[in-house]
Amino acid sequence: MVILAPGHGKVVALRRQHLDMAKPYEPKDRFYLKAKAQGLRARSAFKIEELADRMGVVKPGIAVLDLGAAPGGWLQVLAKLVGPSGLVIGVDLVEIKSLSLAHAKTLVADVTAPDFPQKLAAITPRKLDLVTSDMAPKTTGIRATDEARSLELCEIALRCAEAHLRPGGAFITKVFMGGDFKRYETQVRKRFEQVKVMRPEATRDRSFEVYITAKGFRPPRP
Repeated sequence: MVILAPGHGKVVALRRQHLDMAKPYEPKDRFYLKAKAQGLRARSAFKIEELADRMGVVKPGIAVLDLGAAPGGWLQVLAKLVGPSGLVIGVDLVEIKSLSLAHAKTLVADVTAPDFPQKLAAITPRKLDLVTSDMAPKTTGIRATDEARSLELCEIALRCAEAHLRPGGAFITKVFMGGDFKRYETQVRKRFEQVKVMRPEATRDRSFEVYITAKGFRPPRP
């Protein structure tokens, strides 16, 4: 695992070092096998598990909104961490198989649609403690295009967090490094007191993805 240091030069150096050590792609690596053994729906479940542990914000009783939640690997971990006294809501454009837990809800919806706030309020009227996003674009293989599409989804996730987080809440989003990454990181820093860039151990060696984690939400002034 690597926490990327601030500063463009250091970020590039770390990324290059990571690529130099890249291994051949393994579709069924140890995290895939571990997820299968534990009944988890996706190997990415280990990413949110590590991020939640390192941030220290996912506690029993909190309310979490998970964007791009299908197939539900993150939901499984989050539901376990918040417990029956908490609430997790998974949102995606496609249906997510139910976890069969009263405190784990799923919603087929477009978070950019005008009626999304009403759909969310129908599940819970309360402000949220954490918004997470593992949304990713369909990759084209053209790096600049993929980075731009990734940042577009990250901006959607940030707007959703701004609309639904309580003051002091937290935010986690996946983003592809490069392009306007620093500009986006600056946007996040304007809204949160503490911001870090993390790369979970379960991230594939050849991936350019990292996660921006933020705590201490400061709502925009009216």
